[in-house]
Amino acid sequence: MSGELRIDRVVTSGTFSLDGGTWDVDNNIWLVGDDTEVVVIDAAHTAAPIVEAVDGRSVRAIVCTHGHNDHVTVAPELSTTLDAPILLHPADDVLWQQTHPGVAHRALDDGQRIPVAGTELVVLHTPGHSPGSCCLYLPEADVLFSGDTLFSGGPGATGRSYSDFPTIIDSIREKLFALPPQTDVRTGHGDTTTVGSESPHLDEWIARGS
Repeated sequence: MSGELRIDRVVTSGTFSLDGGTWDVDNNIWLVGDDTEVVVIDAAHTAAPIVEAVDGRSVRAIVCTHGHNDHVTVAPELSTTLDAPILLHPADDVLWQQTHPGVAHRALDDGQRIPVAGTELVVLHTPGHSPGSCCLYLPEADVLFSGDTLFSGGPGATGRSYSDFPTIIDSIREKLFALPPQTDVRTGHGDTTTVGSESPHLDEWIARGS
């Protein structure tokens, strides 16, 4: 490893818009790497604080956990400024085109491994919140970056276009709750939780519905 592994969080504020509605949101952006290189997870709202947190490090990739506008807002700007590729699951291209029509990006695939700082982030395709939603698992640190698939208190919202409640439940059950219970869950919005804190509540969420 080229240096000690570190995880940095940047919080930016802005709006999420879909289906004719707009909501104010605070987003977590996660930076995973060391003092030399980094992967940026999500590109929300404002580029400047993300660039500041990168602090001159080499950026291996800008990974978008899904295509909702609040998670991809400044992805093209960051890609240019930081000279890094944008990765997004192809199933969310329909959402990407709403925000950045015609802007090229690379495919993010289930099981893909993204190397950084002598370790790897493993891509878990977890559809439901959106068709191409993905989480990133860092086994070395027992950390999962869950995007909007899993939060402290339940699954991501599924009441809008391109989302589906049974699908997100299947993704969480099969992909996320298969991880060790001590796994820290770093979410796309709000507080961190753990797999072990959330997994006992799955049946409650199913009964509650979307």
